[in-house]
Formats: sequence, structure tokens, C-alpha cells
Amino acid sequence: MLQKPRGTRDFLPDEMESRREVESRMRGVARSWGYREICTPEFEELDLFTIRSGEGIIQEMYVFEDKGGRKLALRPELTAPVLRMYVNEGKTLPKPLRWFYFADCFRYERPQKGRYRQFWQFGVELIGADTPIAEAEVIMLAHEILSSSGISFTLHVGHLSFMRILLKELDPFDQKRARMFLDKRDTPGLREYLSGRDHAALSDRLIALAGCRDLSQAFEITGDFPERERIEELFSILEEAGICYTLNPGIARGLDYYTGMVFEAFADNLGAENQVLGGGTYRLAHLFGGEDTPSCGFAVGFDRIMVARGERPAAPGKSAGVAFTPEGRPWALRVAGEFRKAGIRTPLDLTGKSIGQQLSGISRFAEYAIIIGGKERDSKTVTLKDLRSGIQKNLSLDDALHEVCSGDTR
Repeated sequence: MLQKPRGTRDFLPDEMESRREVESRMRGVARSWGYREICTPEFEELDLFTIRSGEGIIQEMYVFEDKGGRKLALRPELTAPVLRMYVNEGKTLPKPLRWFYFADCFRYERPQKGRYRQFWQFGVELIGADTPIAEAEVIMLAHEILSSSGISFTLHVGHLSFMRILLKELDPFDQKRARMFLDKRDTPGLREYLSGRDHAALSDRLIALAGCRDLSQAFEITGDFPERERIEELFSILEEAGICYTLNPGIARGLDYYTGMVFEAFADNLGAENQVLGGGTYRLAHLFGGEDTPSCGFAVGFDRIMVARGERPAAPGKSAGVAFTPEGRPWALRVAGEFRKAGIRTPLDLTGKSIGQQLSGISRFAEYAIIIGGKERDSKTVTLKDLRSGIQKNLSLDDALHEVCSGDTR
């Protein structure tokens, strides 16, 4: 028996309904902020991803040659494709551009809970705005999107200028090593490594910065620098908006990618792999042939969101199955069509069994049964049965629709 490829999943209807419900909530929030949906190809030229990350990323990607010998890759993330699309299609559009996407990505890595080779991202890109309130908007939007998903999370917001100020004392190799220790929260390792490089005092300052949760104290550790006023305004806007966040000036991840503000979100009920969102300010358009353009965005790990939610069924919609006799079939088809137009899930019984047997099958998936025989056909009525209470009565089509929509057949 053939199996699905490693690192991929099959989704049965109940799970798909839960995923679509959360996805719909996220889309609705993004649209309410003025963001509009975009879509890019599932595969791109390989150079799109190596031009920024180097050839080493190829080991983590699905790479292939097409019949014309072109090197292509299934997208491992979506920011680069979105900025490529901006350079190709959107650079003359009025700024700022507010775009969002929901799509699958592919990475060749070891599968584990919440991490798959095919996975989904919900993301937002704000292109062409370079102000503190633009950065704050993206953070506020991320907070609302995560809140809409129904998970409990913590939001960490920082700015890479703090870390850059301290790390500039080191050469590039030692900077990379120090960031590795900081990312792993390995303070003993960081202290030992920098002490061996005659930077013991710097390790103390880096560790103090990583643990700092007060903006004024962070500036005391690093000293003043040109971005101070902008940083203070950003956090002032977040306070004004009532956003619950944790200041984290010690974020070191993404120093080669992000240019300033950075933020991350962590689900409260996941283990080590608990990051569900990451984002910040960046400039990528010039790498793909465009002008240097300020951008800000984030990506949500949708699969981890669903793991964090746990086994939670989608909100049930109205449903009614149609049981009918052969002579009632023409009217049953018309009635079912009207119920569907009203937004009610209305499957027909397909077995041709007795009405009693049809009702038994319908009771497994529907709240209501619509029973139609020759009498209902002739009178252009329906017999509506509430399968929860057992109450049934003969109604006009309009009255039956009203009672199912209102949920009341008393």
C-alpha cells in the first residue's frame, strides 16, 4: 500500500474545517486592517533563495531542474517570493502596499511535532513605509491575528540596534558565535567563549541586555545611539494601543536579515518548538533588481497554531439531510437547492432505502431531517424533523428555512 511522503499529512474533513475556520479568522483580521491577499508560484528560480542565504540553504530545500535545464526550487518561505513579485509587478503601485498571504512551503528537514516538510504560513508584508507607526501597525496586526486564532501566547518585541552596538566590538566570526550562544540562551557558554577572546566584560553586558525588560535600562547598558528617538516612539505607540508585550532588546536572531525592529511570539502550551510567529523590518527589494525599499512583515507558523489550539472542533454550521421517496424526488431536489442557497449544508440521501433507514443515516451527521414524499410534493410543503428533540411538523418551505436558520422547531 502506498503511503504519503514523509513529512506530509492528510487532513480529514473535521480537521480541514478547523483549519479553514482559523484561516478565515486570520484573513478577516488582515482585511479589516486594509491588507489584501496575494499569491505567488509554489516554485521559483533557485537563485531567488540563494542570492540572500547562500548555497548552503540548498541542502534544506526541494531543488530540481525542469526540462529546459532551469534550476528551480519549491519555495521554503514566502518573503523572498513576495518581494520578487513586488519588484516585478508592484513597484509602481501607490505606497505603502499592504499585502497578506496564506500558502504552503516546503523544506527538507527532519519532521517532528509542529514541524513538517510541507507546512503552511500566514504572513503579512507592509512595503514602502518607514516610520515607527508603520512598524507598530505590523506588531498590532500580528497581535490581533494571533488573538483571533484562539491560542494563548506571549509577544516579545525588540530592536537589533541594541545588540549591534555591543557586538560591533567583535570581529564577524566572533559575532556569529556570540549570537549562537545568545539564541540558545547559553550564558555559561557565551561567558566562557568571550572570556577566552579577552571580552569578559562584553559578555556581562550582553547577558545583562538579554535579560533586560526595561527600555531605559537597555539604553543604560548600550549608551545612546541615533535610533533612540525612533525606538522610544515605537514602544510609546504600542503602549497607547494597549498591546501586551515583553520588551526583549536581547533578540540576536536575524541580524543578517532584519534591519531594526524585530518581534517574536511564543505559544504558552508548546514545548521547545514554541515559536509561532517571527517578524521585523527588512530591506530585500534591491537584491532582486528593485530599488532599496523599506519593508516590514511577519510570518505565522500555521501548523504550530493548530497544534497549540489542540483538538478543538470547528464551530458547527447548520445542516439538514433530505430523505425522500421516489415520487417525492422532484420536489426534494428543489427544496435541497433552496436550503443550500440559504447557507445550510444540505446533502441528499443517496441510498434509495426506506424513509426510516434514510433518517437513521442522516442522524449521524445532521441536526435536521427534511422528509419529502408524495404528500409533501403535492402540497409543496416539507416535513421537518429536529433530530435532537425528535419533534417533527409539516411546514411551508419558507417556514422550514426560517426555523432551521433560527435553530428553533418548537
